[in-house]
Amino acid sequence: MSEVNQPEVITTSEEFERVPVPPSHFKNWKSFLGMYAGEHAAGTEFVIGPLFLTAGVSAFDLIIGLLIGNFMAVLSWRYLTAAISVKERYTLYYKLEKICGKNLVTFYNVANGVLFCFLAGSMITVSATAVGIPFDMEMPKLTDTMPNSFTWVIIVVLIGVVISLVAARGYDAVSKAANLMSPIIVIAFIAAGIVAMRQLGVGSFQDFWNIWGDGSEPFPGQIKYTFWHVVLWSWFCNAAMHIGMSDMSVFRFADKASNGWTTAAGMYVGHYIAWIAAALLYAVYLKSPEAQSFLANGQAPTVAPGPLAYNALGFFGIIAVIFAGWTTANPTIYRAGLAFQSIIPKASTFWVTILAGTVATIAGIFPAFAMKLLDFVALYGFILAPVGAVIVFEYFFAERFGVVKNYAEKSGIKFNIAVLIAWALSFLVFYGLSISQGIFLSFLTLPAWISCGLLYLVLSKQMQKSV
Repeated sequence: MSEVNQPEVITTSEEFERVPVPPSHFKNWKSFLGMYAGEHAAGTEFVIGPLFLTAGVSAFDLIIGLLIGNFMAVLSWRYLTAAISVKERYTLYYKLEKICGKNLVTFYNVANGVLFCFLAGSMITVSATAVGIPFDMEMPKLTDTMPNSFTWVIIVVLIGVVISLVAARGYDAVSKAANLMSPIIVIAFIAAGIVAMRQLGVGSFQDFWNIWGDGSEPFPGQIKYTFWHVVLWSWFCNAAMHIGMSDMSVFRFADKASNGWTTAAGMYVGHYIAWIAAALLYAVYLKSPEAQSFLANGQAPTVAPGPLAYNALGFFGIIAVIFAGWTTANPTIYRAGLAFQSIIPKASTFWVTILAGTVATIAGIFPAFAMKLLDFVALYGFILAPVGAVIVFEYFFAERFGVVKNYAEKSGIKFNIAVLIAWALSFLVFYGLSISQGIFLSFLTLPAWISCGLLYLVLSKQMQKSV
């Protein structure tokens, strides 16, 4: 059955939450380049780079593994997310409502919004480690879960308020902030990497390679990362955004699908250069008496981005870390606001984004989300990515399977049971396998995603009635 053509509708809101984005609001590749460079050369990088060192990764596994994993992520954005977004022009949340029904998608949107808030909260944590330096604030440890001082709480709240207000102004404000800040952040990462190499006495490529060498034993409380850990984790750390289709909410504004290639700026400036630069900063810190005392006592040394950057770049490093946390938290809170807005469509996008920012700020008070970022990001992608498979498999294979697209909208149902069963079975089987067999979760993200997409088509074929 062919889809009904959607008329172009202009609303009073320029976010177009429940209508296709009109051509008058399409944006060219420059808007996305700044946003992705800023978002991914950002706060998470100051944490993730050091965490690779705590996982005992080798030089080959890190440098080559990141090249491959990030390339796979770019391909996912370009040929899945961007390609479908410019055809549909809807937010992820409204598109899912058409497929799943209002009642079912509400549960997804709550989970999606809350997980985005937790991720944004970890970036507020990152910025707080920089703001706290002039106040001689005690930094959170790698094993900390609770706030360690009143000063920490006040700083996190102030940062959260400012970031939330910018995100609440909408996509244009988020994009402009990223375009302004991202060049500063990129320069800071490159400069920090160069300074750290000098502090480490790197005079040749072999010296650089030997920083990781053949790898080491992981730090206390961490697991050992191999080549495939690096490849699959770097591919799927943003699984919710690309194969999970969350960035439909961003690329619906793109004037062409090829704008999806701009994600390479984020992957190779951020998830490659910035991760390695941040790891170099941590390698310098590991030689300090403080870090050595932690290791001597069988503890993992602190991973605090602010002091690491300050040690290399002084106050410019503090500014870079604040901006870096900002440019990740901003679009993430924006996405979370769209998720909450889809649940209460009559509510102002501004106020639901403020709600998302409030949840993110509360999460930022607790350092656990930042200190366990590798594990959290893997879990968050694993939970959300399979739902994106429903959109992808329907888009490419619905006609071949005889499945009606946007079935909930066309049939009038509010709860598409085929979607719930497909997601629940995929999640329970593969997450259970990870827990029972001790399998690294990123190894199972793609199987769970494919399983959910296939199950959705098979179940829909059996359950759908003619409409």
